[in-house]
Amino acid sequence: MTTTAAPRPQTTADVLDIRPISGALGAEIWAAGGGTLDVNALDAAGAAAIRAALCEYHVVVIRDQQMDAADVARFGRRFGELERHPYLGGTSEEPEVVPVVKEPHETVNFGGGWHSEMSFLQCPPMATALYAVEVPRFGGDTLFANQQAAYVGLSDTMKRFAESLDAVHSAARQYGRGGDSDRYAGRRSSMQVNVSDDAHSRLTHPVVRTHPETGAKALYVNRAFTEAISGMRRHESKALLEMLWAHAVDEQFTCRVRWEPGTVTMWDNRSVQHYALNDYHGQRRHMLRVTIAGDQPR
Repeated sequence: MTTTAAPRPQTTADVLDIRPISGALGAEIWAAGGGTLDVNALDAAGAAAIRAALCEYHVVVIRDQQMDAADVARFGRRFGELERHPYLGGTSEEPEVVPVVKEPHETVNFGGGWHSEMSFLQCPPMATALYAVEVPRFGGDTLFANQQAAYVGLSDTMKRFAESLDAVHSAARQYGRGGDSDRYAGRRSSMQVNVSDDAHSRLTHPVVRTHPETGAKALYVNRAFTEAISGMRRHESKALLEMLWAHAVDEQFTCRVRWEPGTVTMWDNRSVQHYALNDYHGQRRHMLRVTIAGDQPR
């Protein structure tokens, strides 16, 4: 009697062709065999493989897509529930999809500083997906920094100290009265930004968070939204945060994504910070952005 062997479980490598883009983080994803991966035709195995790659590489880049706002929303929903940005307007068809536009005459861009996506929320987004509709001839790249690698790069003494701390987060500097969005409104007119007193509310998150899927630890403070270390005097908090902010985005922890029309990039907000470079004045850049709901940092 002949016994048929059970089929080998499918792995990420069977579904995707993954090409790392730096030693620290980031990978381009193609279909197995090297062809274009059509995210509009993504099946359950493909979505699961992308999620596994996201947890491993933190940033995944998929080229040569043809997407509109509905497609971007559909892609995001393959990974979880979408959420609306509390201070940015979405498209009329898909309110969760935010158009990120900088016109040639504008001088201030959106996301132009190191930050972790909406860390001022009790449950910040798990991931962000950004699709390039129109990109400048040069410039407009996005930088990413691996916060798990940044945590590993601390001394054992600093790791233990950081793990004992909480930090205060707020949207006030970006979306509050007198904040950046309020002051730059005339220089970033294409973005629908709702400046609000609600942005001044504050909450705390651990300085070191644990990834709910992998168990890896990551630094979780960022210059845009982290205001103070809980329980410290102002000068103590400022000194420690300045050190952690600088360490978190050291070049050794980073990668750089160069956009092309039709590129969709997704990043794991539980393990990265990002920075949209503003080095393309006089050119237009149009992206579609969606965020996927996450859990409370622990």
